[in-house]
Amino acid sequence: MNEPSLVRTSTADLYDAHVMRNYARSALTLVRGEGCRVWDDTGACYLDFTSGIAVNALGHSHPRWVAAVQRQAAELVHVSNLFRNPNQGELARRITCHAGPGRVFFCNSGAEANEGLIKLARLHGRRRSGGEEGKRFKVICARNAFHGRTFGGMSATPQEKIQGGFRPLVPGFAFGELNDVASFAALVDDTTAAIFVETIQGEGGVMPCTPEFLLGLRRLCDEHGLMLLLDEVQCGIGRTGRFYAYQHAGVEPDAVGMAKGLGGGFPIGAIWVREPYADLFQPGNHGTTFGGTPLACAAALATLDAIEQERLMEHVAAAGGPWIEALRGLAREFPAHVSAVRGQGFMVGVQMTGETGPWLTRLRERGLLAVASGHNVIRFLPPLNATAAELARSVEILRETLRAAA
Repeated sequence: MNEPSLVRTSTADLYDAHVMRNYARSALTLVRGEGCRVWDDTGACYLDFTSGIAVNALGHSHPRWVAAVQRQAAELVHVSNLFRNPNQGELARRITCHAGPGRVFFCNSGAEANEGLIKLARLHGRRRSGGEEGKRFKVICARNAFHGRTFGGMSATPQEKIQGGFRPLVPGFAFGELNDVASFAALVDDTTAAIFVETIQGEGGVMPCTPEFLLGLRRLCDEHGLMLLLDEVQCGIGRTGRFYAYQHAGVEPDAVGMAKGLGGGFPIGAIWVREPYADLFQPGNHGTTFGGTPLACAAALATLDAIEQERLMEHVAAAGGPWIEALRGLAREFPAHVSAVRGQGFMVGVQMTGETGPWLTRLRERGLLAVASGHNVIRFLPPLNATAAELARSVEILRETLRAAA
């Protein structure tokens, strides 16, 4: 075995030598964060409107969150799901307060939450078939969806860049057009178990479901005895001004997958399932080693405490509209570069007329971090506590960038 080198090596060199190259990383090494800002290893400061891709709901190093994680780390970190822990029970209660009566399963990520939803659909199909497996198993999803990179998640994600190289995939998925109920209805047959959509497509260009579409899917599921499954991994936990984005439509799903912002920076995912589907998971047919640990749940409880006590959902609802309108003003001011702005609350996509890569680099050079969505959409995901001044600054940086390219 080679002995570790005592020579100090740069982070960039360590990545080049030892880390797999499955990400197109920017030439940036981040070392510290506070609130809505991060600093790189040269001391340069950036306005972080990625939030770790919608993860850092409270920004970086929120005092309430830091204190809760430190306190729990010194008390009890992990015990497995063979035993109860108080934080998991309390977090499940808090989630049902927002989602409604039902039960909660905890996991580690959005991909795992979505995989669990697909397994619930299969179990529901078996129940609907009188216990016969393989008869009702089809799940209808939306084109341009993204549900994760597990085999189930990839199979529910009809994008070549996600599926390519991994076939054969899991069978039993069909795809309708987003916001077109008729296209989903045409795919329903006696093998269908569920309909599964993102309330707002995040990786697919920040494409929201209309209220009429979600309500239409609910009626379709009721008519055919299907489960309505919603992926709120990116758009949930207050990001749109409601705890879940589907709540704007007044629709009642049968199960919801969540993650990202739930832990405020600590990995945790969850599935909420309403009755009468909450008993589909039974001992032995689904599980996880790390899901719902005392430490993960402490981080999530601190995140929910801050969201509720600091009235961050109300803040997002009040500040999101003017911010989006200011961004739409840039579309009118620079139509050669910006073709559309869409989204809700603090989840916004600015559609460009060309590839996003060069624009993200230019924004970064001016001190604003954003993330791509699709091939031509800049996605802004600020922390839920981003101030009006920080939102305004993001608009000004984008304006400066567009003006320089005009």
